[in-house]
Amino acid sequence: MANKVLPDAATALKGLTFDGMTVMSGGFGLCGIPENLIVALRDSGAKNLTVISNNAGVDDFGLGLLLKTRQIAKMVSSYVGENKEFERQYLSGELQLEFNPQGGKDIRDFDGETYVLETGLKADLSIVKAWKGDAEGNLVFRKTARNFNPMMATAGKVCVAEVEEIVPVGSFDPDQIHTPGIYVDRIVQATFEKRIEQRTVRKREAA
Repeated sequence: MANKVLPDAATALKGLTFDGMTVMSGGFGLCGIPENLIVALRDSGAKNLTVISNNAGVDDFGLGLLLKTRQIAKMVSSYVGENKEFERQYLSGELQLEFNPQGGKDIRDFDGETYVLETGLKADLSIVKAWKGDAEGNLVFRKTARNFNPMMATAGKVCVAEVEEIVPVGSFDPDQIHTPGIYVDRIVQATFEKRIEQRTVRKREAA
């Protein structure tokens, strides 16, 4: 079996990026985004990208870094309201946008069950972020940082995962694995800034 563990995000993307490719990027807002792989994708210089993600990051972090360098030609997203540079590029006609709402889809009944009809999305590359992984690529996500990551891991021709910790093979209870290693081609351990997109605190009660 080929070694899936690589030393850094740049090495993990080596040979996988090219102009005009479609990339899926996990996360919801800034929660659970593959922030190191996004930086490596920016540094690869690949351009004219189609990026599929729930939203478009913020101006100076996450996918906002790729917007700043004009590497994204098209976004497929559900929400894009936190990024001023995205707004500017879209309104000026520099950036294409395909809204992918999380509701309002056609439904059909089959054998008494109601199903949502939706064309599956796919990508040349999926980049995801997990809490822990092992050398075989099995992934465990943590709380809300799971979000779209497991689904996107299965929808790319190649999947690269970044994790907070790589553990020995056999450490996971098989029933607790969220994404089996068969879907993951490369894995890298990284450190994370974990920015908060909208900080909300309880108002101080009046004395």
